[in-house]
Amino acid sequence: MKQRHKDVRLLFRFLSFLLLLTLTGCWSSREIEDLGLVVGIALDLEKDKSLEEALERNENRYPDKALMTITNQLVTSQTTGAGKKEGKPQQKAYNNVSESGDAILPVLRDMILRSDKRAFAQHSKVIVIGEDLARTVNLQQILDFFLREQEIRPSSIILIAKNRASKTLESKEPSVIPALHLIQISKGQERTTKILPTMPLAKLNGKLHSESSFLLQNVSMKDGEVKFAGASLIDGKAKKLRGFFNEKDLEGITWVTGEGKGGLVKTRDEKTGQPIIYEIESMKSKIRPHVDGNNISFEVKISSEGRIAENWVVSGELSENEFLKRAEKVSKKEVEQLVKNVLDKTQQEYHVDVLGFGNRLRIEYPKVWEKVKKDWDQTFSKIPIKYNVKLTIKDYGTSVSNK
Repeated sequence: MKQRHKDVRLLFRFLSFLLLLTLTGCWSSREIEDLGLVVGIALDLEKDKSLEEALERNENRYPDKALMTITNQLVTSQTTGAGKKEGKPQQKAYNNVSESGDAILPVLRDMILRSDKRAFAQHSKVIVIGEDLARTVNLQQILDFFLREQEIRPSSIILIAKNRASKTLESKEPSVIPALHLIQISKGQERTTKILPTMPLAKLNGKLHSESSFLLQNVSMKDGEVKFAGASLIDGKAKKLRGFFNEKDLEGITWVTGEGKGGLVKTRDEKTGQPIIYEIESMKSKIRPHVDGNNISFEVKISSEGRIAENWVVSGELSENEFLKRAEKVSKKEVEQLVKNVLDKTQQEYHVDVLGFGNRLRIEYPKVWEKVKKDWDQTFSKIPIKYNVKLTIKDYGTSVSNK
């Protein structure tokens, strides 16, 4: 019996020793105090001639390359809690570090000369590209490093800034981290038709290789406050910024694509002239191509259900059929106008398809698509498009009477 217990103890010790071998500990760990946690990155075209001349004197520059300024937004000890002390004024929760050069990696390495912390980008959330840089330099070239670098998160969303991108990574509020604030704004797509679905870095790579034109969300800084404002048109072949769509255009785009999750339609009652606000509860859109010989056309069927969220008409019952029909009619007309405006802009002004018409033709008529895909944008600009909007008010809110 004693020998048996002895054998069991020896076996237990042996198994415990084997278990210890598997506990390697945090061999690859890094102390958070030694890292500069990058949460946002801004890329701008640098036009400062004095800075360019200084770099030319001190560095071996590529003479044919545009000069860029890269801004890394790092969270500070104020954010992690290590820097909070009672009785002292509140410090900013972030720190922006900028450096200029003609290639991204050398610029990032030069930041080491100014910081005692190693930049750690596995927590990066957003990459903002300035308007001038996006117009001047091929986006695939700009983002090549970020697509290759394993430390950059492929889920980082891409935004285009009106004017300088670095301005969008600033805030008046010391407790606000601008990069994280941008992420929170992007989530508002569930409640408005004025925000595009997010474009992560991983998805953008496929867009760039497809050579099809596409849209990126705009962000701007006005009066010290950041705001999502319309969309940027990226030319699929040149891979550069070609133009802008405003917020109204973006509403029309959302209706055509059917990618909206919520939002409002502002209109007026035809009888009284008073405001009526239709709130979207569901939205669907189906783009159907038609081919007759060499002739291509499209039909867009849009449907939505929603409720009257706000009503300034003070006469009559809200639930009356006559009023509901009037409300549906004017709301439908407003959506139709939004759709018409954005179709006119894409076909007649920009001559480009960013609404998915070519993709539907590729799916339903692949042989036809092979014939027209090379010059699709120009072909698209001449194709007739019909659209039909069906809008149904099914909910009146908590009030059923205006009396």
